[in-house]
Amino acid sequence: MEKAKISSYQLFVLIFMFELGSALLLGIGSGAKQDAWLAILSGLSVGFFLFYVYYKIFSFYPGISPVEWLRAIYGKVIGWFFGFAMGIYFLYLSARVLRDFGEMLIISAYPETPRFIITVIMAFCVMYAVKKGMEVMARTGEIFFIFIYFLAITSFVLITSLGLINVNYLKPILENGPMPIMKTMATETIYIPFGETIAFLSIFPLVDKIKGVKVAGLSAMWLSGTNLAISMLINTCVLGVDVMMRSPFPLLTTIQEIQIAHFLERLDVFFMLALIVGGFFKVGIFLYAACIMFTELFHVSSYKRTVYPLGLIMLCASVMIASTYAEHIDEGIKVVPVLLHLPMQVVFPMITLLLILWKERRKKKSQQKSASA
Repeated sequence: MEKAKISSYQLFVLIFMFELGSALLLGIGSGAKQDAWLAILSGLSVGFFLFYVYYKIFSFYPGISPVEWLRAIYGKVIGWFFGFAMGIYFLYLSARVLRDFGEMLIISAYPETPRFIITVIMAFCVMYAVKKGMEVMARTGEIFFIFIYFLAITSFVLITSLGLINVNYLKPILENGPMPIMKTMATETIYIPFGETIAFLSIFPLVDKIKGVKVAGLSAMWLSGTNLAISMLINTCVLGVDVMMRSPFPLLTTIQEIQIAHFLERLDVFFMLALIVGGFFKVGIFLYAACIMFTELFHVSSYKRTVYPLGLIMLCASVMIASTYAEHIDEGIKVVPVLLHLPMQVVFPMITLLLILWKERRKKKSQQKSASA
């Protein structure tokens, strides 16, 4: 583990930036059409439960890395296998998010630039930050948190004052009943972005006050989830359901609608910067979590020795992960949630927590027997 300490507020900022990340870029929940914002709020409610599961696991083994408590729970061999699977999972997700933002830059700003060049630049920026340590990333997050919120408030004021919002696009609410919302929640909004906070199991031991982890995490999830729901609400009201679902990046399309007297326009450039910042933190935290896992698994002296090797694997994987952006998105919606997100974010943590509780109960019973004897 890295010998660093971050505050509860810094954890709050990191989770907030992480949660927005690619979720704000891609416009999650659009499968529920005009009820996308309800699908996000439904996913948030389950996300609270999942985060509590992650926190509860951490609370039984504070101050040690996930690999160490996996070995303590499952034994050396099985614990090593599960730790390796988690490391691969985090590395894979870092590659997927890196691809998301590389595609966004190509489609929105640099259509003539090779994808590999853009991805290399982003990847090495992330690798450099991760090698500097979590304290540096946390302090950087505090600065960008203010910048992102300033842009969010500015855009909300401009969109509402210019009369771009048409609430009729939200009607009829629950047109096809609750099933589309439940389906979107079960296949998308639970996992992205709320279940992805499982990566913070590698960061929780760095927080200076253990009691602050739960409050900071749940508060950050509530704020980011609410912002995501509001964002999709505005996207729907400005663009309409058809345009929103066809757009690869609905938020950028919405911001492009802001025009004041042919003078103040093209504000999507600033929001592209904000989205890249969110993507930077999301990729960085996934890569950091993978580095921590593999450092412990292979007994490397410092996690910093693994940053560039794993970063290069992430870079290559992001390029080879899919031949086209459409294939990349289709895979992320249909394949990844079932084969990866559900087992790693839901099933495995819940089984682990149940096993911990069972072991703790057995331990208490044995202690009571020895005390009575």
